[in-house]
Amino acid sequence: MALALVTGATGFLGGHLVRELLDRGHSVRALYRSPSTLAAINELDIETVQGDVLDRASLEHATRGVDWVFHVAASTASWKPKFAQQTAINVGGTENVVAAALASKVKRLVHTSSVAVFGFTDDYISERSPHLGLDSWVNYSRSKALGEARAREGLARGLDVVIVNPTHILGPGDTQSWGRLILLVDQGKLPGVPPGSGAFVDVREVAKAQVMAAERARSGESFLLGGEETTFLDLVQRIGKVLGKSVPSRAVPAPLLRGYARALDMLSRMTGKEPDITPEAVAFVCHHMRCDCRKAQTELGLQTTPLDRLLGDTIHWMRQQRLLRP
Repeated sequence: MALALVTGATGFLGGHLVRELLDRGHSVRALYRSPSTLAAINELDIETVQGDVLDRASLEHATRGVDWVFHVAASTASWKPKFAQQTAINVGGTENVVAAALASKVKRLVHTSSVAVFGFTDDYISERSPHLGLDSWVNYSRSKALGEARAREGLARGLDVVIVNPTHILGPGDTQSWGRLILLVDQGKLPGVPPGSGAFVDVREVAKAQVMAAERARSGESFLLGGEETTFLDLVQRIGKVLGKSVPSRAVPAPLLRGYARALDMLSRMTGKEPDITPEAVAFVCHHMRCDCRKAQTELGLQTTPLDRLLGDTIHWMRQQRLLRP
């Protein structure tokens, strides 16, 4: 059994990954920035070490003696004032993780990238698709593409690297991304539904695939991790059905949504307050993502959780946490 270091261990995906590693008999060292973030994993039988992906010395200390490194920590910000820090985390942080892994001679780095590295293409995405995100105007896409490039540079320097590219991650424990959408529907505050579509992957399946990537993938390989594909309108209508709430019957036209986001962006420059929606976020939710995930299904055992069941599990967890109205 291996000793694995997990960056981003206190986050949504990182917490599931820590639990999956333990379930499979591995030992875990969790990297955390602040003691206040440890509550989510405090009850687990793991080793914790304080550090930051922007602090290379702390990473060299954290990687000492480990077999695997799972690099999960990232910034998903979509507001311009946060882009410099986002680039530092997603690009510079990955560079630091690679350097520490090489210095500590770890056996394998599993780098968590994103489907965003492929940009806004109308084609079906596969592992062979070009990384259009390298030239994207959306900082998240560009920074994740550059971060993945840094991981591949580590491969060229002798580090054993495997890369996973999840799509839209959903599941129990989510309070920020799609969990926030569920909260808006529950509170009757959803202003509208974007016209795009995407693939929704179970966070538990992503965690399993990450561990499988460490255990049995070939060095240098990458894997798209996706799930059931549907429109955002269908997603919202399914959420409304489970919650017994009224939801919109049609999507907001993309030009109207883009104009609204630009207006909020200009207002935010005057107020200094982060807007509810940004032009960058709108670009994602107006895009129609289609993915070929057969490689991960064949080589990592990735399973597709039916969206209705995935939503049911997520909403059940949110009710247990008293995040939703009775």
